[in-house]
Amino acid sequence: MAQRLVGVSDSVFPNLDLARAVVARVGAELQLAAQPTPSGILDVARDADALLVTYAKITADMIGQMKKVRIISRFGIGVDNVDLAAATAAGIVVTKVPDYCIDEVSDHAMALLLSLVRKIPASSARAHAGRWEMPAVVPIHRLRGTVLGLVGFGRIPQLVAPKAKAFGLRVVTFDPYVPQGVLDQAGVERVEFADLLKVSDYISIHTPLLPETHHLFSTDAFSKMKPGSVIVNTSRGPVVDEAALAAALDAKQLSGAALDVLEQEPPTSSPLFGRDNVILTPHTSFYSVEALEELQTKAAEEVVRVLSGQAPRNPVNPEALASARS
Repeated sequence: MAQRLVGVSDSVFPNLDLARAVVARVGAELQLAAQPTPSGILDVARDADALLVTYAKITADMIGQMKKVRIISRFGIGVDNVDLAAATAAGIVVTKVPDYCIDEVSDHAMALLLSLVRKIPASSARAHAGRWEMPAVVPIHRLRGTVLGLVGFGRIPQLVAPKAKAFGLRVVTFDPYVPQGVLDQAGVERVEFADLLKVSDYISIHTPLLPETHHLFSTDAFSKMKPGSVIVNTSRGPVVDEAALAAALDAKQLSGAALDVLEQEPPTSSPLFGRDNVILTPHTSFYSVEALEELQTKAAEEVVRVLSGQAPRNPVNPEALASARS
């Protein structure tokens, strides 16, 4: 039997040793694309049995040229960079790793919120510049007794909630899909989106990027938020309209924003740059050494399951399994 091949479109890992060791269990060789371009990816994916993907866009045209691929396994939680309809039509199951960085992102969301409310970056920058000026960063308001609104209540915000409650925050969420029992167990109140905007002192976004969530936060949403409130985004950049956010900050409708994701990454420019009341981190909320090790291992294990005839744990398009390639 010819050796199986697992292509890798692109990688953010220091090395792929963990994934290589996992796919070796089914006698597969790992091959990383020389360049994360369509032609470079197809060089390793055209005759591969499986494809591991990080950020590279996998289009319908590319999928149509993958003759043997049975699974596209994403190194990540979201799969908006893979054409799911084309993969399903081709009998290719697409998988994700939904639980690899939930501690890291929930910690990062809280760190951004605390830093924003306590105005730590602005205070630190002034202190480093020799400006020991408390009046320059006041007022600062107490956290306890305020309201945190979570947009989405999946795995990550379910960890944000108890961390926020430890600081004395009341937590509400808008998520029409999460079972009521999950909310009851967490002690979190379900509200409609309009009500979340109205009552929240702070909003933290944890929704996937879908057609209905693109620019979910734009001029209309910002105008309905509590005056002086703040927003945190660790989900997907295009959920927030950056021009509208800048206008809301200029109008003092919002008092601050903290974003780990932007509409364009890396950004060449943004109306949010250079503002004391805006914290930006370069899409690092997912990161820890341990999280990347877990991610690489779990994504590769999905490949092993499919290539050995087992069902994957986290299929995004389970309907593809009915017509899966053998």
